[in-house]
Amino acid sequence: MVTRLAATMLAFALIAHGPTAWCAPPSTGAAAPAFSLPDQSGKRVSLADQRGKWVVLYFYAKDNTPGCTTEACDFRDNIFAFKELGAVVLGVSVDDVNSHRQFAADNHLPFTILADSDMQVARQYGVLHKPLGLMELARRETFIIDPQGLIVKHYRDVEPEKHSKQVLADLKALQAAARPNH
Repeated sequence: MVTRLAATMLAFALIAHGPTAWCAPPSTGAAAPAFSLPDQSGKRVSLADQRGKWVVLYFYAKDNTPGCTTEACDFRDNIFAFKELGAVVLGVSVDDVNSHRQFAADNHLPFTILADSDMQVARQYGVLHKPLGLMELARRETFIIDPQGLIVKHYRDVEPEKHSKQVLADLKALQAAARPNH
């Protein structure tokens, strides 16, 4: 009886969440999946455009929600430290350009946020999910991509109010480790 109940619950979970809930993110050390998405002004931004730079690619669920706003403002408040390290911050959610335009304006975001309205990039990075079986959203996860386009760090459990400081510390350590010793 317990086994049948567990199998039934698993089947319902698979139906409710669909296959996107089970897509694995790219591994650390793998090439970051390529993308080209519109930013908050409608301009296309691609990962290829960032070649030679460190990239902090952070996914978030929804514009104007408490945790996502906290996280975006935390990146905003530390943007000069990221720029000092030569890093580009790119936020991504499945919201559209108009939503991003308003979100960026309301919160004075000095970095690019990308509209993944067709959810392809969130799917490629393994962060697309259906919370409670409802609409598909990106999970709050972050990837650090090195100048060669490789994923060097992946954060699965993100605390919005502390995340950018953690990313900064890790980015400094990654950059130090990448420098040749003389």
